[in-house]
Order: sequence, then C-alpha cells, then structure tokens
Amino acid sequence: MVALKVSEIETFLARPNRPIVLIFGPDAGLVRERVEALVRKSVDDPKDPFQLARLDGDDLSSEPTRLLEEANTVPLFGGRRAVWIKAGARNFAPAVEALMPAPAPNCRIVIEAGDLKRNAPLRAVCERAKNAAVLPCYQDAEKDLIRLIDQEMGEAGLAISPEARAALIPLLGGDRLASRHEIRKVALFARGKKRVELEDVVAVVADASTLALDELIDAAFAGRTGEIEIQFGKARTSGTAPGAILSAALRHVAQLHRARLSVDQGTSITEAVEGIQPFVRFNRRSVVEAALRLWTSARLQRAMAQLAEAALEARRQSAMAEPIARRTLLTLALDARRKQ
Repeated sequence: MVALKVSEIETFLARPNRPIVLIFGPDAGLVRERVEALVRKSVDDPKDPFQLARLDGDDLSSEPTRLLEEANTVPLFGGRRAVWIKAGARNFAPAVEALMPAPAPNCRIVIEAGDLKRNAPLRAVCERAKNAAVLPCYQDAEKDLIRLIDQEMGEAGLAISPEARAALIPLLGGDRLASRHEIRKVALFARGKKRVELEDVVAVVADASTLALDELIDAAFAGRTGEIEIQFGKARTSGTAPGAILSAALRHVAQLHRARLSVDQGTSITEAVEGIQPFVRFNRRSVVEAALRLWTSARLQRAMAQLAEAALEARRQSAMAEPIARRTLLTLALDARRKQ
C-alpha cells in the first residue's frame, strides 16, 4: 500500500492491521517512538527475546534467508512474535520482498529506517505490497509541537500559559524524543505548581543548547561573520534543528524590532531592553543594546521577512534546511557589517 497520511498514522498504531510495517523519515526520534509503540502492540513482552527478535539490516543484505527463518520461528512458550529490523547503509529489500507473498501469520515485521528517497528499494517494495504499511515520520510542525506540549503537561498534571508555550515552541521540533525530553525538563522544574509560566521555561532552557543559540544569533546581528560557522556547528552539535535555529532567530528579531520601535518613540535603549524581558537574560543585555544601536526598525523588519521566508523554505525542503539556515544567518551578519 502507499504511505499512510499523517492523519491516519495514530489510528493505525492503535490498531495495526498489516504484518509488515516500514517506519522511516528524517525525524529519528519520532521514528523510534512509533517503532516502539508498534512493537508493544505486536508482542506481549518486548523484553522477551523469544517474542521479539532484533536484526541488523546490513546483516540481512548478505544473509536474506535469515528474515524468513526468524519470521517463521515459533516462540518457545507460544503467543505472538515480532522481528525488529534496524536499517543500515546496505540494501536488504530482497529479504523483505521474499517474505511478501506469504508473511508469517503470528509475526509482525517492523522496519526502522532513516530518511528514504521515494525510489529507495526498501520503500518501493513496501509501498507496492498490499500486506505492508508505510509510516513516514517528518519533523513536527508547530501544531504538532503544541499538541505534544499539552500532552506532556497534561500527563504531568500541569497547565501551561500561552506565553510559556510560545517561548517553548522554538526550542523544539528537530527530533520528537529530544522535544519530549525538553518539555519534561520544564514539567519537572515546575513540579508542585499548577501551571507552567514563562519564567519557568526561561529558567530551564538556559542550558548548553540555548547558550549556543544565543551566541549564534548574537553573532549574526552583531556582524561577526567569522563566528557564524563555529557557533552554528555548536548549535547543531547540541541537537538544535535548523528549523529551531531559524525560529529562535525570528523570535529574537521580533523582540529587537519591538524594542527598536520603542527607542524610535523616545524610550532609552536601556529601558527598551528592560521592556522585552525575560527574553533577554542579564548576560546578554550589552549585546542586545549594541544590536539596537546598529539596526534600524526598517532593517529589522526586512530581517524578519528574510528569516520568515527562510523558515518556510526550510520546512518545504527539509533536506536543505541546514544550508538554508546557515546561509540566512551569514547573510544577516554580512548585512550588519555593511551597516556598521
């Protein structure tokens, strides 16, 4: 069958009805989350090696008959069985295709893969088969992140203010499991309270990834072009997705624009920066004040439009998201240098 639509995936995971399931996509955390959910639905005890067999796709490429053997193995104490295949670099589509005509009745084949192109052999084989399901896993959109935040907060017995949710969203989205981890850190910090507020998010996210983002964004708006590559690398190493980098930069420039308009109306720069707290932590005040002196409100508005367009393009072309984000921040830094 063809790949399931996004709206169909959760329904399928609740009641899986295909013996062979391929789960793939660029969001490795979401892929793993859905694989584990499907495995739990397929066997009574995922920790029992007689119920759940784990295979490496690279090994299957050189020994394709092993999949048939594992799929038709009867569990020692009876019951259901599943085979979890972790795809690697080598093609094992022939092993899966050999199983398609007569899959084992009491065994589900669950395949975990990365971002497969439409013409990838494994994806093509599964999409053609009537007894297979294909579940694509793409990076969460904003509405997905909102739902994820509310779900995690609800499970923790917490509500979350709109301001706190808005501040948390740009820090998420690159990887589903990483996003859950960040949300749970906020929930843990706010334990004992009824509602998560903006200051809770600000307090928790002041970690290595956020600091790396701060350095990157500050370098861009200060015109420090030589630092962009270094700081961009640090942000990516800390696990921040390109889309999240662009979202954070967009949120930052929106606050700068708000403060710059205030300055244009006669407010001092110091007072204008105080007006956008707590988005600016104490150790960034001097950098933000320097940016307000450097950028006019008109130029900041153009930068907002540029970042918004880049963020949209990065979502449309997920494979190109990293170079799009890097190029956009470098362009901003060059623009800042020209205006100094």
